[in-house]
Amino acid sequence: MKTYAVFSALLAMCLCSCGDSRHHTQNTTQQQESRSTASHDSLRYPQEHHLRNVRQLTFGGNNAEAYFSFDGQKIVFQSDYAAWGVNCDQIFYFDLQQGNMKEHMPRRISNNLGRTTCSYFLPGDSLIVFASTFKADSACPPPPPRLKGKYVWPVYDSYDIYVADLQGNIVKKLTNTPGYDAEATVSPRGDKIVFTSMRSGDLELWVMNIDGSNPKQITHEPGYDGGAFFSPDGSKIVFRASRPKTEAEMKEYKELLAQGLVQPTEMEIFVCDADGSNLQQVTHLGKANWAPFFHPSGKKIIFSSNHAYPQGFRFNLYMINLDGSGLEQITYDSVFDAFPMFSPDGKKLIFSSNRNNQGTRDTNLFIADWVENN
Repeated sequence: MKTYAVFSALLAMCLCSCGDSRHHTQNTTQQQESRSTASHDSLRYPQEHHLRNVRQLTFGGNNAEAYFSFDGQKIVFQSDYAAWGVNCDQIFYFDLQQGNMKEHMPRRISNNLGRTTCSYFLPGDSLIVFASTFKADSACPPPPPRLKGKYVWPVYDSYDIYVADLQGNIVKKLTNTPGYDAEATVSPRGDKIVFTSMRSGDLELWVMNIDGSNPKQITHEPGYDGGAFFSPDGSKIVFRASRPKTEAEMKEYKELLAQGLVQPTEMEIFVCDADGSNLQQVTHLGKANWAPFFHPSGKKIIFSSNHAYPQGFRFNLYMINLDGSGLEQITYDSVFDAFPMFSPDGKKLIFSSNRNNQGTRDTNLFIADWVENN
C-alpha cells in the first residue's frame, strides 16, 4: 500500500480536479514537443539538469515502486498492466541487462492472487520481500469508497509481509499479527527491515531483524507513518508522515482509520536514527510530500511533492538537505513524477512518470543517468 496506494489516491485527485483527461493530454503533448526540439534526450525536459539518457522501461498500465537489487543489475516493482495477465497490483522483477519490457513480459514473482505492494530485494538478490492480501482472499480487494470532499486510500487489514524467491515460491511469512503490515524495505547493511504496522493501534514504523524476529516500534506520534527507507549506511531512516494538529483533524483521522482509510493529501518528510531516536521534520511545505529516498551521500533526500501547484494535481521530484535547507526541483513533468530510487552506486535514478504516455493515464518506469553537478 505504501507509496503506490498514495499515488492511486493522488492520481484520482488529479483526474477529479481536472474533470477531463484532455487537459493533461494537451499539457503533456506540448511539453513532449518542447523536449524533442530542445534535446536529443527526448524523454528529459530541458530543465532536468541532473538527468541524462532517460530511458523508458515499461509501456502500459500503472507501474510503480521500482527498486534496485543490491548489485544494481535488477529491479523489482508492482504493476497492474492487463497485457501481463493481471487485474490487480502484482510484483514483477526484471534484469536490466537482458531484453526489454516492451517486447517481453518480466517475471512475475507474486502468485496473482489478492493485491500486493511494496517489494524489495533481500541481501544476495535471490529473495524478495513484499506484502500481499492473498491469504485472506484470493480476489482483489475492493477499491476505497468515494467520500464527498475527501481523497482516501484503504489500509487493508489483510496485508502481511512475505518472502519469495525469484521463481515466485513463497519461502517465509514475516508477519502474523492482526491488521495492516506492509511497506517493508531493507537496510543496505542487510540486517534490518523497516515496515509500517497497525499492531499498536496506529500506523507506526517498526523495525525487525531480516528474518522477521524482534520487531520494535520506532515511531509513536498520532498520524500515519510510512514509506520508510534506510540511509546508504543504514544509520538513519527517512519516511513520510501525516500529523493531525487540531482536535478536529485528529477526530477525522481516527474516524477514517477506524474504517480502514487514510487521507494522503497532507504529508511531510521526516528523518530519524534507525532506532527511532533524534526524530526531526525535514519539510514544512504543505500539501503532499512523499516517496522520499536518500541521496547517495546520505546528506540529502529526494522526494515527490505537489506543494508548488495551487490545484494540487501536479507532482514533481525535489531534493532537500536533511536540515530542510537547499530545496531544489529535479523534474519538471506536467502531471506526475514520483517513486525515485538511486542505484546502489549512485549512478542511476529510477522513477515513475506520466511522461510520454500518449495522453493516456498510464504511469511507466523510467531510468536515467544521474548527473551530480549542474
